[in-house]
Amino acid sequence: MYIHTLPYSSARSRCCLSEVQMPLPHAAHITQPWRIHEIVPDFRLEDVWALPTPGRADEFPILVEGFASGDPAESLSGTGRALWSLRWKLGDLFGLDGSDSGLGSRVRTLRERLPADLRAAPGPQFANLPFTSLYLTDDEFAAEIANQTMHGVMHLGWVADGSGGYRGQMAVYVRPNGLLGNAYMAAIKPFRYLVVYPQMLRAMERRWQERPDGGSPA
Repeated sequence: MYIHTLPYSSARSRCCLSEVQMPLPHAAHITQPWRIHEIVPDFRLEDVWALPTPGRADEFPILVEGFASGDPAESLSGTGRALWSLRWKLGDLFGLDGSDSGLGSRVRTLRERLPADLRAAPGPQFANLPFTSLYLTDDEFAAEIANQTMHGVMHLGWVADGSGGYRGQMAVYVRPNGLLGNAYMAAIKPFRYLVVYPQMLRAMERRWQERPDGGSPA
């Protein structure tokens, strides 16, 4: 996953980065005053993760742009890339990702639910991932995806860390498509937690440390 990069070479920064590579309780997301809560009341909150991206108050756009321009084929290691490739091959084989199973066909886009101010701020386009941006604010970004198994939302937030700085936080919402969707989400959960998320976060950590125009979180 590509992230704009800046040197974060101090021992303090390396420590902080390592400490935030962890799943969080759902309350860490639910208790934030995010706009996403009003958009997806019928979706299930699946995952919440602290991101290894300590920074300044104004660095949230760097995080968002990095997600939007990311390429799992480059950021994941051999095992992660193999799983990613296998997912898309199975999708082709079983018709999980056809044009009749996505946004505007099997499900309606969540942009129809957005209030006017959020609809006017859609955020960046994705370069390599099958997401569609929903909205971008000063501290929130949301994008949606749909296929034959589920309708999902990836949410990024920029949260105060309690010491004067900020860090990213990611949440994943899903609305499974019946028995197939629930079985699919249950089947992939171990791979998400054991392979995909750890590799993604390590790659994000490395690139976040190298982003330009950085410095210490303030």
